[in-house]
Amino acid sequence: MSWKSRLVELGYALPEPVTPLAAYVPAVRAGNLVYTSGQLPLVGGVLECKGKVGSDVHPDDAQAAARVCTLNALAAIDNLVGIDSIRRVVKVVGFVASAPDFTGQPAVINGASTLLTEVFGPAGVHARSAVGVATLPVDAPVEVEVIVEVE
Repeated sequence: MSWKSRLVELGYALPEPVTPLAAYVPAVRAGNLVYTSGQLPLVGGVLECKGKVGSDVHPDDAQAAARVCTLNALAAIDNLVGIDSIRRVVKVVGFVASAPDFTGQPAVINGASTLLTEVFGPAGVHARSAVGVATLPVDAPVEVEVIVEVE
């Protein structure tokens, strides 16, 4: 079964790749690695939620937003090299716009990690960072970068 078929089987669809907000590309290949730019939880060019997690955005909603970011990252990879060329997920970096007392960044970024493991199975298990930040572009609550190994 292809990875794209697995996504569909799980009820996910790859969105159209998000148009960059500034001077960068959504993904770049270097050898057998593909690095995505930070992906925001944009759906049809619109943020589903805005603000800081722990004050404006509930952690569960931020975790769902991390899944959207991850689908956007997979769309960028698919557009560049085809999602079915992925051999394994190498690393995920997640940024969470956090209220001053919010410390649940790892749980928020689990939205990304869980999705990748659901789709890719053992090949989706990855190294990861979950970082709290003061603010993110366009007041997004979360941003996710993905690095994958491809054929």
